[in-house]
Amino acid sequence: MQDLVSRYVQRGKPQRVVDIGSYDINGSYKQYFDDPAWQYTGVDLEAGPNVDVVLESPYVLPFKSNSVDVLVSGQAIEHMDFFWVSWLEMVRVVAPGGLIFLLAPSRGYEHRYPVDCWRFYPDGFDALARWAGVEPLEITTDWEPHEDEASSNWGDTVGVFRVGRISAWERLKQSIILNLSRQMLRARHANTRPVRHGGRDLLET
Repeated sequence: MQDLVSRYVQRGKPQRVVDIGSYDINGSYKQYFDDPAWQYTGVDLEAGPNVDVVLESPYVLPFKSNSVDVLVSGQAIEHMDFFWVSWLEMVRVVAPGGLIFLLAPSRGYEHRYPVDCWRFYPDGFDALARWAGVEPLEITTDWEPHEDEASSNWGDTVGVFRVGRISAWERLKQSIILNLSRQMLRARHANTRPVRHGGRDLLET
């Protein structure tokens, strides 16, 4: 993240930065957005360290469309059951010309907060770009194990995306998809029951 910020975010220029999944468990990205001209907002599903805004749902962000200059999300999207819905919502709030920095595991053991659903490769991030009509500026994956033994089981896929000017027709289509998806998810959530997975509770329709 520090590398991405240094290469893509102009210092001294006012930037509204939103960090999705900002809860500080073992560190945060806030330290890299230290320019006085930048406004950093940490967002997560529960209150805690480095959380300025608590979400009711990962599929609804309490920000106006086209209102964010830089949206970052690291080690969070793998915990979103229906990440493609969250992704469209992230894109919605970013202004034309704005950037999205997306980091997610390409490998690693299960770590549930409260679920752990996905791992990502470059083709997956490329598919997200095409799904939302954004421009992928770079996508990389850690294929080789880290030299630190404690981190050798982990790898990330990192993507930088630029949001362009989306036509009114495309915006309308994405809005319809988002609204229908949210309604479907609410309906399914209302008809779930707890089940066991590896000795832990999950939900089943």
